[in-house]
Amino acid sequence: MITGGAGFIGSHLTERLLSDGFRVTVIDDFSTGNPQNLAAVANNPRLKVIKSKVSSCANLAELVSECSAVFHLAAAVGVELVLREPIATLRTNLNETEAILSAACPARVPVLVASTSEVYGKSQKDEFSEDDDLLIGPPTLTRWSYACSKLMDEFLALAYWRERGLPVTIVRIFNTVGPRQTGRYGMVLPRFIAAAKSGKPIQVYGDGTQTRCFCDVADTVEALVRLQRSPEATGEIFNVGSDHEITLLDLARRVCEVLQSSSAIKLVPYEMAYGPGFEDMRRRKPRLAKLERVTGFRPATPLDAIIRRAAAMM
Repeated sequence: MITGGAGFIGSHLTERLLSDGFRVTVIDDFSTGNPQNLAAVANNPRLKVIKSKVSSCANLAELVSECSAVFHLAAAVGVELVLREPIATLRTNLNETEAILSAACPARVPVLVASTSEVYGKSQKDEFSEDDDLLIGPPTLTRWSYACSKLMDEFLALAYWRERGLPVTIVRIFNTVGPRQTGRYGMVLPRFIAAAKSGKPIQVYGDGTQTRCFCDVADTVEALVRLQRSPEATGEIFNVGSDHEITLLDLARRVCEVLQSSSAIKLVPYEMAYGPGFEDMRRRKPRLAKLERVTGFRPATPLDAIIRRAAAMM
């Protein structure tokens, strides 16, 4: 089962598991996912798609009990959505996770819970490790509600593991990019690519010196599949992403170079993009030693290849 299976990462994971020969049940309410993301496999007889929120899905426990594993990817996505709909963000991230953990518990069906690099908050460390202390901003800034809700998902999943013996694995997903990702909710690379392809100015929020590490969606999916299949991953938290840093200003320049675009690059103050008081993470680099030790896998797709692949599908 894949919750959020019609989303960006979820649809790629759906394709991967179908190609591996599995039957896949997707639960998605299509609030941010898109049925078109599953167009290539829509007629596969081993795919079942249920349009529903996880928490209101009929016979959820029975559906889960028929599965060998659950990938819980359903969540609110994107900074712009979080700022625009904070109540829905909190409800989605908390209620849907509680529903899937509760449904999986009677049959002890393993659940992989997708969390986020956002939980590291305002940490100033050079790279983030899974056992780091976390530093999240105040509740007066809506920007941090997403991080807090996903962190509660982690606490809840580990509570089900410790108290009720439900096998869970938590993955903190860093910036994942590739075909089918949309800039609709503020995702940076698709925004840059869309502007470069149309010849419009590429808008870089802030001063452009903040850094990110971009991981191809195929690499992220490979990591998720390997973690789900690894007994050693049960009850543990893993970073999933690339560890090759680039400033957002350099990313904009790289997009222009790779796509041979003449688009200008324009710096936009945070307050103009998101309103007053917005706080961003200056760096977001994962330490991947734990992922590599347990799975033998390290994401390594070059950035230029990631840009070309994403641009070809836009």
